Amino acid sequence: MQFRSLDDIRAFCRDLPKGDARAATAAGGRQAQLTKPPGSLGRLEELAAWMARWQGRELPTLERVTVAVFAGSHGVTARGVSAYPAAVTAQMVANFAAGGAAINQIARVAGAQLQVVPIDLERPTRDFTVAPAMDADEFLAAIDLGYRTVPPDADLLAIGEMGIGNTTAASALCAALLGGGTTRWVGRGTGVDDAGLARKCAAVEAALRRHDAILADPLAVAAALGGRELAAAAGATLAARAHGIPLLLDGFVATAAVVPLARLDPAVLDHCRAAHVSAEAGHRLLLGELGLEPLLDLGMRLGEATGAAAAILLVRVALACHTGMATFAQAGVAGPNE
Repeated sequence: MQFRSLDDIRAFCRDLPKGDARAATAAGGRQAQLTKPPGSLGRLEELAAWMARWQGRELPTLERVTVAVFAGSHGVTARGVSAYPAAVTAQMVANFAAGGAAINQIARVAGAQLQVVPIDLERPTRDFTVAPAMDADEFLAAIDLGYRTVPPDADLLAIGEMGIGNTTAASALCAALLGGGTTRWVGRGTGVDDAGLARKCAAVEAALRRHDAILADPLAVAAALGGRELAAAAGATLAARAHGIPLLLDGFVATAAVVPLARLDPAVLDHCRAAHVSAEAGHRLLLGELGLEPLLDLGMRLGEATGAAAAILLVRVALACHTGMATFAQAGVAGPNE
């Protein structure tokens, strides 16, 4: 798939696969026969049915799991919106390659293949307070890169990001597309002090004024206020839907990346689950706006897909019970009211 225009993305989102309802129903029927009171495994049962729907089989598997981390550079960092210098983005990508980051450890334990995708790190997006962060061609190129990153045969995809300045971009996207004012969405990110927080708010407010004329167009907003790694995450989300791959979203930035898609059609995110709710201001509000209930609440705010990768282990637990437990008949155990 190659998106040659924003209209191509809009058309793609109007005709997406709906998942396999029969597989989900069969999975629910199996859950009712397993040796436990109905519903007693709570959201683990729902996870199993969700996996069945998007893999298209009653007994889902997790043999091929991918964690994709997209990295991008942001021109708005010149506004002093981060506690860390912009150079940290490339330095952390090198740390990922060397195996020294948190995501390396969690992905290994979760049995997932880690794909780190740096996108033009030497060429930051434009400062969106004075110009669009990306033009349409740059945005489409990042969408396509994210789409092509996803292995079509993956059983589960987890997505995350790395990019100094990207909580500012994420806050701007949310403020532009969901409203409620700047302070509702702007948080401390990597740990800015009060002065840094004020600079972040000022940058987002300036961006909203600068791009006021396009705020009704979600994809134009994504190009003007986002980043290459956010666009790539959106592209990966579309690829997962096209290939029937269930997807775990990481924290605030990764979730903000899909807001433009959700504004086109909320059903675009049916194959997604929120892996966790981060400690970053605005994430819990954002999940509420999108109707996503987080699987984990661990006070994490690192990014790097760490929360999404941790949730892979929860999905493994759900499927181990779903596929490994005996039914009442197999175990010779009396079912309800027998």
